[in-house]
Amino acid sequence: MKKNERIKKRIEFDEIIKTTKSSKNSFFVLHFKEKKEETSRFGIAVGTKIGNAVIRNKLKRQIREIIQEEKNLFKKDLDYIIMVRKPCLDLTYKQMKEKLTQLI
Repeated sequence: MKKNERIKKRIEFDEIIKTTKSSKNSFFVLHFKEKKEETSRFGIAVGTKIGNAVIRNKLKRQIREIIQEEKNLFKKDLDYIIMVRKPCLDLTYKQMKEKLTQLI
């Protein structure tokens, strides 16, 4: 995932989370917001309760890879925030990909 496709600022995260629609399952929460630009952007949030930094970074890398592989499922005019829940730790990469694509 390219740098210009990421949401990094806390203000943008808070705005999208507080003022938008969401869909969720027991593993992920997906917030999305419409925008004017043609490219979609993604933010990944993994809380500190999920594990130490190594585990959180591993989950973020895996989710970025899933986004890269399944880019065609996402609408072009939306910003997305993907929040990871604790049960996600028990999933393999293949299961994680399946659950996230079902949510989208």
